[in-house]
Amino acid sequence: MCGLFINADPDLWKSTTRSLRIDGVVTSIRMETFFWNILQEIAFRDDLAINQLISKLYLEALDADHDIGNFTSFLRVCCTRYLSMVADGHLQRDSVHPLVDMDAKNLINQEAQSIAQRKSRYLLTRTEKH
Repeated sequence: MCGLFINADPDLWKSTTRSLRIDGVVTSIRMETFFWNILQEIAFRDDLAINQLISKLYLEALDADHDIGNFTSFLRVCCTRYLSMVADGHLQRDSVHPLVDMDAKNLINQEAQSIAQRKSRYLLTRTEKH
């Protein structure tokens, strides 16, 4: 198992800082190349530049009254959730269907069901082993 992770391209975990403007304020975000790549993919789906996507996420998070004290962590979780929904078959990993057109409420419900099923399976397996 470790070879799968240890032998990966080290550039994937190399951190990069990018400067951008959010709502007229210049800021910088530091993340690993892996996450920048996923943000690029998500932005491409909706015909946005990465900076536009990040700005949109920031402003929508503010509108939803989310605590965005650690916005970079929020972006990492967005990327991970996107890949998790792809892995669970709730999203297709393509550029044909923009995420903005997706039924977010339905996707979130499907995601919650998948998480609950995994937790249940893990607990059952763990109980059987002990």
